[in-house]
Amino acid sequence: MIDGPRLVAGIDSSTQSCKVVVRDARTGALVRQGRARHPDGTEVDPEHWWTALQEAIAEAGGLDDVAAISVGGQQHGMVCLDEDGAVVRPALLWNDTRSAGAARDLVDELGGPDAGGRAWADAVGVVPVASFTITKLRWLAEHEPEHARRTAAVCLPHDWLTWRLSGSTDVADLTTDRSDASGTGYWSAATGSYRPDLLERAFGAVPHLPRVVAPGAVAATAATGAVLGAGAGDNAAAALGLGAGEGDVVVSIGTSGVVTAVTDVAPSDPTGSVAGFADATGLYLPLVATLNGARVLDAAARLLDVDHDTLSALALEAPRGAGGLVLVPYLEGERTPNRPDATGSLHGLTLATATRPALARAAIEGLLCSLADGLDAVVATGVEPARALLVGGAAASEAVRTVAAEVLGIPVDVPPPGEYVADGAARQAAWALSGADAPPAWEREGTSRHVAEPDDTVRRRYAEGREQHLDRTT
Repeated sequence: MIDGPRLVAGIDSSTQSCKVVVRDARTGALVRQGRARHPDGTEVDPEHWWTALQEAIAEAGGLDDVAAISVGGQQHGMVCLDEDGAVVRPALLWNDTRSAGAARDLVDELGGPDAGGRAWADAVGVVPVASFTITKLRWLAEHEPEHARRTAAVCLPHDWLTWRLSGSTDVADLTTDRSDASGTGYWSAATGSYRPDLLERAFGAVPHLPRVVAPGAVAATAATGAVLGAGAGDNAAAALGLGAGEGDVVVSIGTSGVVTAVTDVAPSDPTGSVAGFADATGLYLPLVATLNGARVLDAAARLLDVDHDTLSALALEAPRGAGGLVLVPYLEGERTPNRPDATGSLHGLTLATATRPALARAAIEGLLCSLADGLDAVVATGVEPARALLVGGAAASEAVRTVAAEVLGIPVDVPPPGEYVADGAARQAAWALSGADAPPAWEREGTSRHVAEPDDTVRRRYAEGREQHLDRTT
């Protein structure tokens, strides 16, 4: 129990920027905040994260009066340290794809092209793709052996920032949490343990790995005396910031599309479509990512020469199903399904459907049907969804909110815009400060609910168009 006004800070160290929020530990009320940019690129010297964090802290009015801090960060990045704690080379970020070949090799080596996916899913809940840390370590061992030999410890972006905040220079003091560890490829959410055999298979050695801290536990103490929480990967921190619980599905439509769910079932998907991550509360967070998110709407607006508000209004003029017009929105290839060279396609174009409202509606329905495919994959792992929490830039569209309820087939709640990763980190900091069994229940006002009558017509037509498209491109 936290008595009186005490402040906590949540940090979101994302790919693009660093955000800091300072909140009241008991009520969650926002007190102040700050932000700073990160450099572009898919490999970054971690010192840039530290510099940006100091700038964001300064803009937020400092943290001298803050009792606890927690860091949410971009997942999967590879930070290699030598025995003195110095960074060996610039960190490879999640979106660096140079290790795609290493990922394929690792899958084949563990069980061959037919059984490798199942072997990895059973072992650690994920099937290696270029995003995951283990594939980047294989790439490092093969292409930069001198850097691999210098690597005495490996950690993730949020681990490194927590360690720096503690003031330690000893790699033995590195910590991580379940959610971020579950995205490495060498830690199992189901068993709660590292798989050093898989790490050695990939890297040829087993460097020091961070201690995995329980969700509400204290990882260390900051130089200011503040408690440092366990931290979390960005998706887990966002779910915590949203207050997502069992039965909640988070659908995020930003540059990419992400579908995650909070569940007590440890997911295992041999196809690799669903990543079997852990969440920030002790449960699990199966996740599906698509490459085509809000930019599908950008493309439709550009084709129709309208802004996003007008695109939404046009879509709502068209009937459900857009009169039979279907857009398969693989405009940048696709990750789910794994079709990196795919393109988009229109089906059902007739004189009757060759209208601006029909195209606007088809774009929104296609985007949401693609995400509904992701939801189906998550459900197949044992999740029973009760509602969707719709977030991201596209959630501002009235048409997206309306059509989401129709396509997903479950009630859709749209929270107000916010810094959900930083908020989740702040909530975890308050949890670590309190020593309670569960994170504090912070009320969030302004959520709107959208419900529609179930109708599988749109999904069925989309599935037909998708299969026609994939048959032609396979």
